[in-house]
This record gives sequence, structure tokens and C-alpha cells, in this order.
Amino acid sequence: MPVLLAPEQAPHLADLLRTANTVGLDYQLHNEPTSRIRGIGSLLCAGPEEISFLSNPRLKDQVAQCRAAAIIITQDVLDQLDLGPSRPVVVCSQPYLMYALIAQWFDQHRLSLLPAGIHPSAVIDPGAVIGDGVCIGPNCVIGAGAQIGAGSRLGPGCFIGQGAVLGKQGLLHANVTLYHGVSVGDRVIVHSGAVLGADGFGFAPDPFKGQGAWAKIAQLGGVIIGNDVEIGANTTIDRGALDDTVIGNGVKLDNQIMIAHNVRVGDNTAMAACVGVAGSTTIGRRCTIGGASMLSGHITLADDVHVSGGTAITSDVLVPGRYTGVYPYAEHGQWQKNAAVVSQLSQLRRRVRACEKNNS
Repeated sequence: MPVLLAPEQAPHLADLLRTANTVGLDYQLHNEPTSRIRGIGSLLCAGPEEISFLSNPRLKDQVAQCRAAAIIITQDVLDQLDLGPSRPVVVCSQPYLMYALIAQWFDQHRLSLLPAGIHPSAVIDPGAVIGDGVCIGPNCVIGAGAQIGAGSRLGPGCFIGQGAVLGKQGLLHANVTLYHGVSVGDRVIVHSGAVLGADGFGFAPDPFKGQGAWAKIAQLGGVIIGNDVEIGANTTIDRGALDDTVIGNGVKLDNQIMIAHNVRVGDNTAMAACVGVAGSTTIGRRCTIGGASMLSGHITLADDVHVSGGTAITSDVLVPGRYTGVYPYAEHGQWQKNAAVVSQLSQLRRRVRACEKNNS
């Protein structure tokens, strides 16, 4: 169950809406509840000191069972329900967005209660620059020339390499690694185990060392992360070979994503878990990449390209739209038969063309 605020820390609903609504979303509060709001929950699980929301009209039947102190709902759905004249509701055109803003408020309040300051076990080079209000957890290591912006928080065990930069109001969860020279913008969230700035996979054949031997190509570029980016747990973003790997503003990366060297990702693009992007690929703005998709190297995706989960993109996609290339699953024996047919399509194509030529 989610942890609720202590009663004395909980706000009245009107105050919560006013302070959480950072984007100026229009809403109307009808019948403010007497209880303070200690948390937020789903329609079926929220208690009498929590707020809930309905964003999917198909779930409106759950509203009758909801015990929440108040519900965020659209006017259209409210008109369809008989909630009674005294039921506390927040009427809003975008309930899901309002829920997100309120959830952010509770999360920020939780973070504000964490211990402030620099833990005595942290190792900080004298040449590092630490901004005002920075919190540095146990066993963190910060290298020479590194910069930590005002109000940023580092969880236990984080490593900030020589000359790396973390902007203002950032949050690094436990055991995040920023290699040397990595630059991270403002208000960036990086989850545990993420590694930014490891060497890209660069090797040249070296016959002087023996047949099949390789010579390492030093990765001399960096990684640049824009503002308002979120990077999931155990995601890796490699540094560039010569130029930088660049992640634009507002990009959202899920867990266990691999971004290779010299990749460029446009603003507000989002990728689900286990996506792999090979080197020197350029992804446009506002793209979405479904989970477990693979993108080959040295290709370009235009703005507003949406890739379905499990799809392999092996060439340029220059026209916006949704692209899918998932081979349908089946019972194993049937799949083998289908695969055998697919492998013979080129032969079938030649036979069809021959028939068409003979009949013409």
C-alpha cells in the first residue's frame, strides 16, 4: 500500500489542487471534503483520506464503489453518473493530467522530508562545485571539476566523474554513475543502476595482433542530456566516439534501454523498456518506441514516428506514422510451418511472375 502523509502534514483539497496544478489546468471543485488529503489511490483502493481519479470512461461503474474523499472526473462522465449533490468531485477536462500533477506533489513532499546536507561518508574532490541546497547521500563519490546544481539530490552510492555536470533540481537515485565529462540538464531524474557515459562499442580489426583480433577505438566524445529528462533503472547511454551522444529535452527512457554511441534523440521522445538503439542513429522529436524494439545503426527516424513494441527498424523512416513489424506468435509446430512458408516467399514470387508473363 502507498505510504500516506501524517495527518498534520496533509493539505486540504483546495490547497492541494492550487499548489499541485503547476500547468494552470482548468478545474472546478464541488463540495470540498472535510478530511485532509493524505494520499492518492485508484478508484477501488483509495481510502476516505485519499483522492482518486477517473480517466477511462469504461471504468465509470467503479465510481459507485469508490471510498475516496474526492474524485477527479470530467463533466461529461459526471453528467452520466448519479453521485448525489454532496459528493466531493473535481471536474476537470484532463483527469489523468491532474492525477499526474497531484502525484508529483506527493512525491516532492516525500523527498523534502529526506535528510538534507552531505553525508559524512561522501568523498568529494576539493575541486568539485556543489550548489546551494544539494543533498548527497552515503558513499557518494564526486570527482575533480564536477558540478552539482542547486537543489539536486544524490542517493547512496552515486558516482559523478571528473568534470561531469548535473544541473539544478536533479534527482539521482542510488548507485547512478555519470562518467567523466557527462553533462546532465536541469530537473533530470535518473533511476538506480543507470550508467551514463560508458565507452561506446568501438573496435577496429587488428591483424597485427592475430587473426580476428581487435584494436579498441578510444571513445573521446561525451554525453549531453537535456532538461526534464527521466532515465529508467539500469539504462545505459554510451559516450560518443568523437561527437557527443545527445538526448533532447523532455525525453523519457524506461528501464533497461541501451543507447549506443553518437545516437541523437529529439525532444519529448519516449521509449519503453528494453529498447536497443545502435550507434549513430538519429531519432526525431515526439517519437514513441515500443518495448523491446530494435533500431539499427546509422539510420534516421523523422519527427512523430511511432514504433510498435518488438519491431526491428533497419532503414530510414522519413514519414511520420505508426510502424509495426512483429511476426505473429503461434503454437511452436505451427510457427515452424509458417516460418518455412515465409522462407520460400522469394521462390513463390518468381513462380507467380513467370505465370503472369506466360499468361500475358
